[in-house]
Amino acid sequence: MNAKSKLSIISLVIGAAIAAGPVMAQSQTDVPGHPRINEVNNRLNNQQNRINNGLKNGTMTTKQADRDETRDANIARRESVDEAKNGGHLTKQEQNNLNRSENHNSRAIYKQKH
Repeated sequence: MNAKSKLSIISLVIGAAIAAGPVMAQSQTDVPGHPRINEVNNRLNNQQNRINNGLKNGTMTTKQADRDETRDANIARRESVDEAKNGGHLTKQEQNNLNRSENHNSRAIYKQKH
């Protein structure tokens, strides 16, 4: 493995950790005055709990959980980008787009567990 491919792998691992950070951080508290952000964060937190429960009770494999967590991390990253564009707020359309993605992932989690 050459230095360039090692650097690429390290960059991917760091990027994944950064993207997953917001998903884990959402279990904290609501952000006062930001109901759209709170809704998205609470849904991501709920989905993370569902994934953890699926792993615990054996209805979901680690591979399935990793895929769902990657989807949630992508949603959290998109949320952060949208917030940055609008001074820390989400527009109604951005919230709708994020909710649509969360609905898709929620259905996938349900199908995997049943």
